[in-house]
Amino acid sequence: MNIIDAHHHIWPQADLPWLNGPMQPRIFGPYESIMRDYPLEEYKRDCASSNVSQSVYVQANWAVERFEDEVAWVQKQAYEGGTIAGIVGYADFTVDDVRPQLDRLARYPLMRGVRQQLHWHENPLYRFAPHADLARNETLQKNVAALADYQWSFDLQVFADQMPGAYELAKSAPNVTFILQHAGMLTDDTRQGQDHWQQSLMTLAQAPNVVSKLSAFGTFIHRNDAEHIQWMIEHTVKIFGAERCLFGSNFPIEKLWTDYASLVKAFVDGSRSLTPDEQAAIFHGTARRVYRL
Repeated sequence: MNIIDAHHHIWPQADLPWLNGPMQPRIFGPYESIMRDYPLEEYKRDCASSNVSQSVYVQANWAVERFEDEVAWVQKQAYEGGTIAGIVGYADFTVDDVRPQLDRLARYPLMRGVRQQLHWHENPLYRFAPHADLARNETLQKNVAALADYQWSFDLQVFADQMPGAYELAKSAPNVTFILQHAGMLTDDTRQGQDHWQQSLMTLAQAPNVVSKLSAFGTFIHRNDAEHIQWMIEHTVKIFGAERCLFGSNFPIEKLWTDYASLVKAFVDGSRSLTPDEQAAIFHGTARRVYRL
């Protein structure tokens, strides 16, 4: 099966604050083994046996003032090494007018979208945004709506409790496609937690301009669990429909507990209950459409 990897990272270690100095808490747990360079050539070796034809690079939290440097570096890597067909960069949507930042990024032909992580959790180890309701901020909503002028998407990263606010954000920018990161990052695998996550997804899915990324399902369990992946795929597809779902490897983060081929196999096996057309949508059709590849 031809696969588009709609979420991966590459990085030179020196440019990532979170990979320098003492290990800082991250949602995916200890990460000593990836506190090093992860160049495009290594990513290509990792996915060489998995029929990956194209990929989308998603911003990796360089120092915020270097947001353009990150995109410029990835664009150069793409020109030299192929594979990368789209770039999701970073911009700060909390400023009065984000458009000067977007204009700087618009010079790079592979730009397809922007991510500013909005996730906040009662567990301090899972926090990124300054508070839970950043998606409801009027300035941020106005700035995100400006992405429509660039034909760019917004990679939306929130937890289940934040999805009502995320729904309001999506409704405030109907001409922007929102790509929910990691299917909403299920953190509580109890029956109650699963029910809450599903209800929250159903709220967000009411906005027709939201699609869901099937990725990072090992984040909170720290393993490549085929049954868990199948459950996540089937329930997310039931809510969004396969035409609104897309696969992402989240490499090299998932490299903490698995290899690329095993990860892809778990996702392919986990989608066996779906029709061939639905599988095609998940593994390449939706990504090609929403990221304009």
